[in-house]
Amino acid sequence: MTLAIQTLNLRKAFNGRVAVEDLSLEVRAGEVFGFLGPNGAGKTTTVKMLLGLTYPTSGQATLLGKPLGSLETRRQLGFLPELFRFHDWMTGKEFLRFHGQLCGMPASALQRRIPEVLELVGLLGRENERIKGYSKGMQQRIGLAQALLNHPRVVFLDEPTSALDPIGRREVREIIRHLKAEGTTIFLNSHLLSEVELTCDRVAFVDKGRVVRSGALKELLRERLEVELRVGALNPELLSELGRHARVLHHGPDTVLLETESEDVLPILAQTVVNSGAGLFSLSPRKISLEDLFVKLVSKESS
Repeated sequence: MTLAIQTLNLRKAFNGRVAVEDLSLEVRAGEVFGFLGPNGAGKTTTVKMLLGLTYPTSGQATLLGKPLGSLETRRQLGFLPELFRFHDWMTGKEFLRFHGQLCGMPASALQRRIPEVLELVGLLGRENERIKGYSKGMQQRIGLAQALLNHPRVVFLDEPTSALDPIGRREVREIIRHLKAEGTTIFLNSHLLSEVELTCDRVAFVDKGRVVRSGALKELLRERLEVELRVGALNPELLSELGRHARVLHHGPDTVLLETESEDVLPILAQTVVNSGAGLFSLSPRKISLEDLFVKLVSKESS
């Protein structure tokens, strides 16, 4: 397993205020990695450290096998910040040429690459318009184009779909899948958890500067299953018996919401109700969503 990003006990403090504390994570090469957490959790500071824009107070980290701040590594990165301030007096084409020159790309390479990224983000034909005339969504697209201009091995995307409509979000998802197919590593920070759920291979939840949970997204979402039962009469004896097989979240006169770790429990719950003679009217399993998991982890960490 090749790691594109690795941090160990990374820490950053500003004038005594700790922004990132003991942060350890691993991002595999070629995967789409979601970095999730509430506002103030240390996500932006972490990204700035990885990009070499600020230095850690302590801890260790490598990016593409090199220490943070390596000039060789930085040439292989792409970055779309959340709060971008682009040169709005430039045209889209001028903007991309300028950023390509900052990356050290030769003019011949830029001549080939600029139309490619413009087509990829859906702005081909609008490149001669000034950025100040672009809509917010178009500005987000031109920002994404500059992040991909230099064929980066690792791309950091901070809220890449926040200004886009549903069609634009779908197009960005397709771009991310295209990059992954080419072996590019995507480090994605987004508050749109539905987008993360559709896009990411693995995720890390961070709160108060620490990773509180990480792993394969499918595995994390498979860990918990909520089940709502509607029965004829929910007496204390039946409720106690159901509680032996799953955790009772809440209940009413004829309904009970349970949480379990495996679908294998569902037939047992149904049989328990039938054996009680109460009558089973419905059994509705629901896998936990990424939003549910986010709220559970962050609330637990904050309490």
